[in-house]
Amino acid sequence: MIKVLVTGGAGFIGSNFVRYALKTHADWHVTTLDKLTYAGRKENLHDVMDDPRHTFVHGDICDAAVAGPLVEASDYVVHFAAETHVDRSIMAAGDFIKTDVEGSFVLLEAARRSPALKRFIQISTDEVYGSVAEGSSTETDELKPRNPYAASKAGADRLAYSYWATHDVPVIVTRASNNYGPYQFPEKIIPLFVTNAMDDIPVPLYGDGGNVRDWLHVLDHCRALDLLIHTGKNGETYNIGGGNEVRNVDLTRAILKHAGKTEALIRPVADRKGHDRRYSLGTAKLQAMGWQPQVAFEQGLRDTVAWYQANEWWWRPIKERDPAYKAYIEAQYGKR
Repeated sequence: MIKVLVTGGAGFIGSNFVRYALKTHADWHVTTLDKLTYAGRKENLHDVMDDPRHTFVHGDICDAAVAGPLVEASDYVVHFAAETHVDRSIMAAGDFIKTDVEGSFVLLEAARRSPALKRFIQISTDEVYGSVAEGSSTETDELKPRNPYAASKAGADRLAYSYWATHDVPVIVTRASNNYGPYQFPEKIIPLFVTNAMDDIPVPLYGDGGNVRDWLHVLDHCRALDLLIHTGKNGETYNIGGGNEVRNVDLTRAILKHAGKTEALIRPVADRKGHDRRYSLGTAKLQAMGWQPQVAFEQGLRDTVAWYQANEWWWRPIKERDPAYKAYIEAQYGKR
């Protein structure tokens, strides 16, 4: 049985990857390591918690006593665990440096001690390239992170690379564009706007809504990672993009349309500090390996809206009964 460690496996992308891995690979045993902070929830793994090929470990990647042995016992490590929300990083950057950089260091140190480890996938982000005025970012472009979240991911990204260059740890770095799909915590634009719209609560659109993001369905991301685990080259970086560049205002209109609501719910608010205008990834390197996104954005967005509509059990406890979530929303949008 191939042993796979998924850090942050109770988060949005991580839980989708755990589910994908168990469904796709009958010879994999998947261990999820998650601290269960606000966005990491056992509810995200409710349908696989009793799977005999899945083990859940409640722990912190910064805790070497917990994380180290799990890494050393694994054939593959897929490292999702991170603080991920730009707005939260602007409010309090310290947690991002601690988890994203120091946590990655702990895992990489364990990987360095493990001669049996076949692959260490470091999950990074397109945000490390900074705002892209024209064209698309390629894997060799300069990194210009412009917010604390992006900077913390760039630090971990390059730290992971250094462990390949210095210690021959079998590292691959991936940089993905904005993911969307089920189980995404309702602080991010798509789940926040869908769930607000369902309750006829205004949706807070930053600035003029002209910021552009490339959208990648989470299952297409999982498929790309699966390919790279098996056929990627150690020491290389791979962009993973959906090829769906959409202005935030157009995304908002599409969400409201699929939710059966009018654009009267759109409420412009003061823009985010240092808000990058556009992200765009060149994915020729990955596509040359045979990967193509399979989920068309229009259908994927429609399905995502429908998932939140059908799964109120998952998000209502967060939005209606979690005081920390309510405090965050008030702090983030109350004065805007």
